[in-house]
Amino acid sequence: MKIAVLTDAESASGYRLAGMEAAVASDAAEAAEVLSGLIETDQYALIAVNAELLPAPHAAVKRSLHGRDLPVLITIPSMREAVSEAGEDAERFMRQLIKETMGYEIKL
Repeated sequence: MKIAVLTDAESASGYRLAGMEAAVASDAAEAAEVLSGLIETDQYALIAVNAELLPAPHAAVKRSLHGRDLPVLITIPSMREAVSEAGEDAERFMRQLIKETMGYEIKL
C-alpha cells in the first residue's frame, strides 16, 4: 500500500521531490473526481488532501468510500494557509504544525 497527496500543481512538485506520489487538481470538482479515481485503484492506504482544494474530502467521495476500510483520508494545510494574513512566516507555521502533530518542537 502507498501514500498519495492530492494538491494543486504548485505544491505537487515539492511532494514529488520528497518522494511522494502527487495527484493534481485545479478546483474542488476536479479534486473530487481525481480523489475518487485514487480510491478506486485500491493502491493507497493513506491519501492526504490539500484542505484549500477540498476541505471535506470524506463528504466529496462518500460513495467511493462506502464499504472500504482504506484509504484513510486526511486534510493537510495549503501553502497559502502557511503564510497567514497575520504575517506568520512559513517556517514558523511548519514548526507549529510539526509540534501539534508529533508533540515535539524541532529547529528547522
